[in-house]
Amino acid sequence: MSTTTTPGVRPLVLVVMDGVGTGTGDAYDAVAAAATPQLDRLRDTGIHLEVAAHGTHVGLSSDSDMGNSEVGHNTMGAGRIIPQGAKRVDDAVRGGEIWEGAWQDAVAAATADGSALHLIGLLSDGNVHSSWDHLMLLLDHAKSDGVTRLRLHTLFDGRDVEDRTADRFAARLEEALVERTDGTDLDWQIASGGGRMVTTMDRYEANWGVVEAGWRAHVQGEARPFESVSKAITTLREETPGISDQLLEAFTVVDADGEAVGPVRDGDAVIIFNFRGDRAIELTRAFVEGDGFAGFDRGTVPDIFFAGMTLYDGDTNMPPVRLVQPPTITDTVSEVIARSGMHQLAASETQKYGHMTYFWNGNRSDPFDAETETYIDIPSDQIEFDKAPRMKAAETADYVIKALEEGGYTFLRSNLAGGDMVGHTGNFEATITAVEAVDEAVGRIATAVEAAGGCLVVTADHGNSEDMVERDKQGQPRTSQDGTPLWKTAHSTNPVPLYVVDYSGHRWEPAEGVEAPGLSNLAATLLVLLDLEVPQDYRPALIAPA
Repeated sequence: MSTTTTPGVRPLVLVVMDGVGTGTGDAYDAVAAAATPQLDRLRDTGIHLEVAAHGTHVGLSSDSDMGNSEVGHNTMGAGRIIPQGAKRVDDAVRGGEIWEGAWQDAVAAATADGSALHLIGLLSDGNVHSSWDHLMLLLDHAKSDGVTRLRLHTLFDGRDVEDRTADRFAARLEEALVERTDGTDLDWQIASGGGRMVTTMDRYEANWGVVEAGWRAHVQGEARPFESVSKAITTLREETPGISDQLLEAFTVVDADGEAVGPVRDGDAVIIFNFRGDRAIELTRAFVEGDGFAGFDRGTVPDIFFAGMTLYDGDTNMPPVRLVQPPTITDTVSEVIARSGMHQLAASETQKYGHMTYFWNGNRSDPFDAETETYIDIPSDQIEFDKAPRMKAAETADYVIKALEEGGYTFLRSNLAGGDMVGHTGNFEATITAVEAVDEAVGRIATAVEAAGGCLVVTADHGNSEDMVERDKQGQPRTSQDGTPLWKTAHSTNPVPLYVVDYSGHRWEPAEGVEAPGLSNLAATLLVLLDLEVPQDYRPALIAPA
C-alpha cells in the first residue's frame, strides 16, 4: 500500500449503500423498520439531502423507469446524465442504426441452409436488463427479413418486475409468436428457459455453474425436459410452492419424441437481447472465447454467428460484434482524480465489484493509473442472500478502515451490497438485518474517517429495501387472497439519501439553485470536496463552502 498522500488534502471516503432509498416509513419500509443509529447520527451531524436516482435523472427513457446499480454507478461516476440502457437502444431503433451491420449479418446466417436465429435474454418489461419492446421489434424484423426458423431462450425475472409473473410473460410471448406466424410456414418456438439467478445470468464470475446450466439448456438442449414453457413453469411451482421466478430450474422444451426443439447448431445465429452487460457477459464469453475459456466444460462449441445487443465490456471489447454501439463516457470523476495524482481505493464484495470499478469508470475495467489506484474484490457468498443477509458489509468496512489507518489514499470508495441483494429476495426480516449491517459498517467507517480527520460521503445508487411490497396504482400495498403481503423484489423509483460529514474542520452547506438534484451531481460534489477543478460539462455540486 502506498504511504504517500497528496499534501494538504484530507482523505475523502464515499460509501454507496446499494439499494437503500428513502421510503414512506410505512410497515413495508425495511430501512425505516431497521435500527439505524449511525445513519441517524450522520443526519444530525452534517448535510443531509435527498437526490433522484431513477428515470431521466440517470439517463433512462422515462421517470417511470426504476433506477438500477449499473446506471446509478455510471451516472455517479460520469457527473453527467448519459443515455443509458433501454434509452440508448431506443435511440438506435429510432435512427435505424440497430437494423444495419450486425443485424443484417445475423439474418444472413440464420436464413442460409436451414439455419436458425436464436434470441436469448430476460423475458421482462422491467427495462433494466432487457426490454419487451425491443424483443417484439426483433421478432417483427426477423419476420420481415425472412427468418423462417427462430428459437427463443427465455430467462425469467422475478426481480425487476412483480414476482411469480413468469407464466404471464410466457403466455404473452406465445401470443406474440402466434400473431406473427399464424397462417405462415414460419417455424418459431420457445426452446428453453430458467430463472435468472440460477440460469445463465451470473455476474462477475461469482458462480459459473449458473452459466453452465444455461449453456446446457439453450445451446445443448440437455436440461430438464418439458413439453412446453407453460408446463415447465407450472411443474416447477408445484414442486416448490412459492418459489420465486428468478430461482426456477433451467429447462429445455422437447417435442413428442423427446428431442430438444432448439439446440444451437453449426451455422446458426445467436443474439443476446439483454442490453445490460453485467449478467450477459459470461454467456457471451462462452460463445466467443476460444480454447482458453476456463469457465466450465462447454463440450463441442457450435460454429455460429454471435452478437450482443450492445457492448458489455469496453476493456475486452466484449462482445466483438453487437447490434448497438455503447455511449462513450470520458472524464469520469476517478479519471479526473487520477490525473491529479491522488491515490484511490475501490473496495466491494464481488456482487458489486464491477459497479465500483467498471461502471463507476464509465464502462472501463482497468484503472486509469495502476500506480495510484487499488481495487479490492471481496468474494461474495454463493448462497441465497437472505440466508446470510449481513453479506460482506463488515469485511468491506474492514478494508476501508485499514486503508485509512495505514494512510496513502486520498479518495476511497466502497459499496455495501446488502440493501439491494437481500431486498431482491423479498424477505422483509432478512432485509432489515441487511440494512442494520450496512448501518453498522457505515458507523465503523465514519469513526475511522473522523479519526483520520477526513470527510465522509454516504449515498445510494437506487432504492429497493425501503419499499418491499407490491402496490396498486394508488400506492396501496397489495396482498394475496389470504391477506399476506405480496412482497416486492424489484427496485423502486424513490429518491436516495446523501450525507456529507466533514471531520476536518471545513464547513459546508447545501448549494443553492441546483435544479433537480440527482446522482449526476455527485461527481462534482466529490471534486469540490477534494478541491479539484470540476469539468465544465458536469452537473453542479450539491454543496458549497459555508
